[in-house]
Amino acid sequence: MAARVLIVEDEVFVAMDMAETLSDYGYDCIGVADDTASAMRLGAQAIDVALVDVNLCDGATGPMIGELLAREYGARVIFVTANPRQLGAGVPGTLGVITKPVDFKLIGEALDFALAVEAGAPTPTPPPGLSIFSPTT
Repeated sequence: MAARVLIVEDEVFVAMDMAETLSDYGYDCIGVADDTASAMRLGAQAIDVALVDVNLCDGATGPMIGELLAREYGARVIFVTANPRQLGAGVPGTLGVITKPVDFKLIGEALDFALAVEAGAPTPTPPPGLSIFSPTT
């Protein structure tokens, strides 16, 4: 069964490109959320990974959404944002950040990494372009 991925992104064309990339890599995009309410509603649908922007329709809620998706639903969360400094040293329970504009090939590689981490692979190597948060965050 294909891994289930949630996209949390308010820019429709970016979200469409990400969804197409997920499909190309064999992942199942379960939906696109553009605010906290829709992210939490879709997150309840047994997601494996969430790709989360920082600034959304309801403000800079991405860090809170990422932390909630990780804590409440056990999702592996990777932020995809043009504003990585807004994440500081990281967000508890989340993996890391990719800086926009993003090479969509990196999205596939980052998802492969996230799933290897979830499967307990011994020290998987993050792809270049994915900045990993320290384990203490």
